[in-house]
Amino acid sequence: MYEFENRLLNTGYKYICGVDEAGRGPLAGPVVAGAVILNPDVVIEGLNDSKQLTEKTRIRLAEEIKEKALAYSIAFISPEKIDEINIYQASKLAMTEAINGLSVQPDYLLTDAMPLKEQAIPYEAIIKGDCLSASIAAGSILAKVARDEYMVNISNIYPGYGFEQHKGYPTKQHLLALESLGVTPIHRKTYHPVKQTIEKQLSFDL
Repeated sequence: MYEFENRLLNTGYKYICGVDEAGRGPLAGPVVAGAVILNPDVVIEGLNDSKQLTEKTRIRLAEEIKEKALAYSIAFISPEKIDEINIYQASKLAMTEAINGLSVQPDYLLTDAMPLKEQAIPYEAIIKGDCLSASIAAGSILAKVARDEYMVNISNIYPGYGFEQHKGYPTKQHLLALESLGVTPIHRKTYHPVKQTIEKQLSFDL
């Protein structure tokens, strides 16, 4: 997991930032990115793609990352912004904001398959990077834990949708709740099932 980082460190780079996002697929809630510059002198065991880890392990690792990393930053992009610029651009914006929020300026970026040509920092976009790079995995864990926590909290404001369970993904429970309860302000209006619900409601109103 540290192969990419060690190669770059040996090339002379000092502050290598891994960045990844969580929440491209859900019908509701923000897309969230995590950016992490790990301490090259401290190995964090068990880093992996956040989706491959249990919730308990993710939460434990997120605390360890925050404690031991040289710098970390988390950025949220709202459903309204996702609808405005599309999810790909919103994911890229979340990554950019997370990088810009770091307390240490990175000199190299590692991303999970996302090209960041707009950055003035050299980068490498690695396919399945969250499974291959410790830094990217750390970013994915912070993003996932932060987003899940947000969705659990928001479920208290919008009860009945099951956000605390499915975190906004299009499960059967979520789709049935959309039909019976309608669309909330945190739903992504351009996503097909949500758009379909809005159109149905408009036709009923007419």
